[in-house]
Amino acid sequence: MNKSAEKFAATSKANLEAAQALATKAQAGVEKLVDLNLAASKAAVSESFEHAQAVLGAKDPQALAALQASMAKPLAEKTTAYVQEFQKIVASASAEFTSAAQANMADVQKGFATLMESATKGAPAGSESAMAFFNQAMSASQNAFKTAQASAQQAVDTAQTNFTAATKQTVDAVKKATKTA
Repeated sequence: MNKSAEKFAATSKANLEAAQALATKAQAGVEKLVDLNLAASKAAVSESFEHAQAVLGAKDPQALAALQASMAKPLAEKTTAYVQEFQKIVASASAEFTSAAQANMADVQKGFATLMESATKGAPAGSESAMAFFNQAMSASQNAFKTAQASAQQAVDTAQTNFTAATKQTVDAVKKATKTA
């Protein structure tokens, strides 16, 4: 096997390992979301039955109204806590995924540059212009990828900022409603 093929195989193996690591991180994030949703649905079912029993035990319309009013505050607080936990899980997974993807892309680009340098050195005489064109095309594609990656990161950051602001507004609204109730 020649050196270029060995480098290509090593680069491919590294890429596969990086993809596996990213898939593992994504799976961990999904597992956390599933756990959060299971806990939330267990609590919701349990609280629904408790609420139904309390409604059935209400002696008059005033007691029923008071019961309904008393349920609003805990429900709003639990919803806010759920949204905050969901946001933490998604933000953490996104940060890990982005960091790993950026590190992997840097390694891939470096490996590919080394591979191209090796291929250029071993190219037959007279193919210099074709290799230069190929190198230029690869450089342009890497620059396009970097631009796309930066745009995607900016979109993720903007979405995260908007989600954080919406969560803060919800928390503030719940706190305000709780004080007046």
